[in-house]
Amino acid sequence: MTIRPKSPEAVRKMRAAGRTVGLALERLGELTRPGVTTAELDAEAVRMFGRHGARSLFRGQPHPRGGPPYPGNICVSVNEQLVHGIPGPRPVREGDIVSVDVGVQQDGWCGDAARTFIVGEVPERVAALVATTEEALRVVLREARAGVLWSAVAGKIEDLVRRAGFSIVTDYVGHGIGRQMWEPPKVPNYVSRDLLDNDWMLLENMTLAVEPMVNLGGPDVREEPDGWTVVTRDGKPCAHFEDTFLVHRDGAEPLTRVKS
Repeated sequence: MTIRPKSPEAVRKMRAAGRTVGLALERLGELTRPGVTTAELDAEAVRMFGRHGARSLFRGQPHPRGGPPYPGNICVSVNEQLVHGIPGPRPVREGDIVSVDVGVQQDGWCGDAARTFIVGEVPERVAALVATTEEALRVVLREARAGVLWSAVAGKIEDLVRRAGFSIVTDYVGHGIGRQMWEPPKVPNYVSRDLLDNDWMLLENMTLAVEPMVNLGGPDVREEPDGWTVVTRDGKPCAHFEDTFLVHRDGAEPLTRVKS
């Protein structure tokens, strides 16, 4: 595993790519209302990318087991859909929770982030699920800095989720990011024997896509017949948040949050 901290020029370009992702997610959050289709969200994302000279990271990605390449420009996953939901004619309805994952390559560098939007009124535990998953990203802001082992951060994310009574998904993890969407290292949101045996230290100017995925029910997931959409095995709701972070000596900077 080779972890390469980024140069000042690379950081500058990743900030620009991250800002494009953040702006797109802000706009898509405004549009995620009853009646909008997931295809319409996809089309708006493409328009946003074009304004900034960016392209989708997801469209055309090869299937890991030889299936058809990913057909969408963003991923839109509703309720029990965890990740990789394919945009299409499905309309958003009152009471849905909608996870939108956006990745771009811009000027040769990548940004990747996700948000889960609540549409109207949802049950209290579903609202708590979304809030807890977003709070898991704030753990990174509080705990991550150069010189810290990732297991220390992952353990605090896992503890937050478990104390709230939810399940961490272990089938999917975050990743390093830079010129490519997926770079070393793997970035789990939980502590396992594998992580403890292969732990790694956060380095200054390292860039990571951290993406906690949390289920209301059990942690198990499965793939739908379309070959991409991942859903909870028990059919209960789930939430997904993600940011691309730049590690500093004294903290971590989210590159995919739009600054005022």
